[in-house]
Amino acid sequence: MTTFKEIRGTDILALSSDPSNPETGQIWYNSSSGTLKGLAAATVGWSSGGNLNTARYNFTGAGLQTAAVAFGGETTVASSATELYNGSTWTNSGSMTTARAKLGGAGTQTAALAFGGGPPNTAATEQFNGSTWTAGGNLGTAKRYLAGCGIQTSALAFGGTVTYPTALSATEFYNGTSWTAGGNLNTARQLLAGAGLSTAGLAIGGRNPSGTAINATESYNGSSWTTGGNLNTARDSLGGAGTNTAGLAFGGNNPGITATELYNGTSWTNSTSMSTGRRNLGNAGTQTAGLGFGGYTTTYVSSTEEFTGPGSTVTKTITVS
Repeated sequence: MTTFKEIRGTDILALSSDPSNPETGQIWYNSSSGTLKGLAAATVGWSSGGNLNTARYNFTGAGLQTAAVAFGGETTVASSATELYNGSTWTNSGSMTTARAKLGGAGTQTAALAFGGGPPNTAATEQFNGSTWTAGGNLGTAKRYLAGCGIQTSALAFGGTVTYPTALSATEFYNGTSWTAGGNLNTARQLLAGAGLSTAGLAIGGRNPSGTAINATESYNGSSWTTGGNLNTARDSLGGAGTNTAGLAFGGNNPGITATELYNGTSWTNSTSMSTGRRNLGNAGTQTAGLGFGGYTTTYVSSTEEFTGPGSTVTKTITVS
């Protein structure tokens, strides 16, 4: 009989606690819990998370799947609500100074950035420290339905509209204090998604000036945008996460879409669909650990979905029946 050591080249170790950095396929015995455990590849797909306290759409978010922040949005009126997510539950936090929907966002749960939005169109920028919002420098142009990416002290705002259906190609860069002009998008658009950093950004989908959902993708190098691979499903009002070489696109309006796609810096591939098709939703996270929340179906929704992408692993207890 072939032994585990002959297959893996190592024995099954007896440890008092789970190893901090195990390899995929590694098995160990946890002597404290008396269980046999192993690190396995996680199942790719979406699972249910905790509901938002305030159902809404036309808002945004920032951070990670286990440490996210949602802010702004609307139901019948614009909202200033801010909520924090810990991987299972949303809790209310300090309200924004300016209630707004259709805004852009960037950053992390404890250092987020909110900019633009409406109604009416605003250029106002706010900075979040994990509990309260304070005023930052104004955008050069008041606009709504724009996208953002980056961190609080180095962020991008791009696309959007001043008057529907006109779409903008302008990009603005934020240094933590003020906004300056950057390179224009090749395709003017609003209702798009953003991901990545200010020097490695990603613009995903959106709606062009004729009011048509598009599949165009562009990457930003800190000064100019270049055209990348097209989405498989053209859409606007979608969610985005990750980086410009490991991007995630989900949901959207064409109409309510469940389709999820993964980007490798060159092309998009289809992945497991969301459970609930929704548009104008909030988003956060990475390609391997994405987060989609709220949005609109036939009404405002509060549900959250968590995405586990390829390459993710999970520790499992091994049982014998």
